[in-house]
Amino acid sequence: MIEKRQFYINGEWVDPVTPNDHNVIDPSTEEPCAVISLGSAADVDKAVAAAKAAFPAWMKRAPEERIAIVEKFLEIYTARQEDMGKAISMEMGAPIDMAKAQQWGAGFSHTRNFLKAAKEFQFVRPLGDHAPNDRIVYEGFGVCAMITPWNWPMNQVTLKVIAGLIAGCTMILKPSEESPLNALLFAEMMHEAGVPAGVFNLVNGDGMGVGSALTGHEDVDMVSFTGSTRAGIAISQNAAATLKKVHLELGGKGANVIFADADDKAVKRGVMHMMNNSGQSCNAPSRMLVQRERYDQAVEEAAAAANAVTVGSAHEEGRHIGPVVNESQFNKIQDLIQKGIDEGAKLVAGGTGRPDGLNRGFFVKPTVFADANNQMTIAREEIFGPVLTIMPFDTEEEAIEIANDTPYGLTNYVQTQDGERANRMAMSLRSGMVEMNGQPRGAGAPFGGMKMSGTGREGGVWGLEDFMEVKAVSGWDAKTA
Repeated sequence: MIEKRQFYINGEWVDPVTPNDHNVIDPSTEEPCAVISLGSAADVDKAVAAAKAAFPAWMKRAPEERIAIVEKFLEIYTARQEDMGKAISMEMGAPIDMAKAQQWGAGFSHTRNFLKAAKEFQFVRPLGDHAPNDRIVYEGFGVCAMITPWNWPMNQVTLKVIAGLIAGCTMILKPSEESPLNALLFAEMMHEAGVPAGVFNLVNGDGMGVGSALTGHEDVDMVSFTGSTRAGIAISQNAAATLKKVHLELGGKGANVIFADADDKAVKRGVMHMMNNSGQSCNAPSRMLVQRERYDQAVEEAAAAANAVTVGSAHEEGRHIGPVVNESQFNKIQDLIQKGIDEGAKLVAGGTGRPDGLNRGFFVKPTVFADANNQMTIAREEIFGPVLTIMPFDTEEEAIEIANDTPYGLTNYVQTQDGERANRMAMSLRSGMVEMNGQPRGAGAPFGGMKMSGTGREGGVWGLEDFMEVKAVSGWDAKTA
């Protein structure tokens, strides 16, 4: 049993004001794997005070100095890939090979991309030739509360913390209490990299306790949150009284539109993308829309692909999916699968219950529904598990209508060999991201959504700008600057 009952505040590991033990559960075994302490408002006050005191000096540091510290962090993060992969695998159920590659790799890629963007970023720039003595200054927003989820922990921690550090912000990180061990490792790396005391702080806790204390705190200037839409609404309401900036990266119900002329691997690719990370991704292509001419064949291909996905312990090497994160999530997914059956969707793969041979652990069968419509619960709600819903369409216009008929707007996907059609779809789909024919977004592309999928953008230059205020200055003395 790992014991991690301390918080990282003002450059030191400190005991919580009032210890409140919380067991971290290994979802592969349903047994406790670690014990942490959940913080209180008093712990939040200490962390916020440290961040507030550290902000002026950190903001005044030259961007090159802040960048150099992040470069040192990246060296340490790279050296500790094995440790990070093991922690993530144990606490949230990503298979060990996937955890050491994709989960760790997301943090590595984001950090590297931020460094590239930062070295090209003009923190002080001219307004234009018409105003030679005017400057536009980008400076850190101030004290930031960063609240991250359990499903892609290093992905979200680095998108927030690294961008905030480079921008000149100070911060308090509250990782998910479901997967806190990776963040504690991350704090060790921050310390070793030489991040000054008070610039980065970590307080464990739940949403109702530490989360609420942070998002409503009068000395917190900005909140950056990734998680459920329900929680995002509550955070916005809590933050409104202090008029702080709120960045939200929330849920999704992505459509994967497969036209009759899509490539031969399009359906299988969509199924495998859906099942990755056990379906626990906000940008998962959970609604597969297939043009009528190819629909029956696609249903057969999707069922075969899902049936070929193996499920097993996160501690085992190999290419398989692991459990979902906890019992509550497992039960929610089971209820939604049953809801799909009850509402008349055709179950062509998977179903309720654990996969054969697994009687313990939060394992879910890779599940595919066909003959669904967009008003069914499984097509409306974010399931956050390995469950795919397939629907037919006839025309491009109908596909657009179905794809956009959702309160979410994070990522949509298009599969077609017709370039003009692909471009039309990209311009018509109401989502923050559109990916074509299995081609991922390029390094440094912004991540974020429309509608109830959130506000703001993360990653690359857009992620840096999201943590900065813009100051207009006239009468700049270019001779002395």
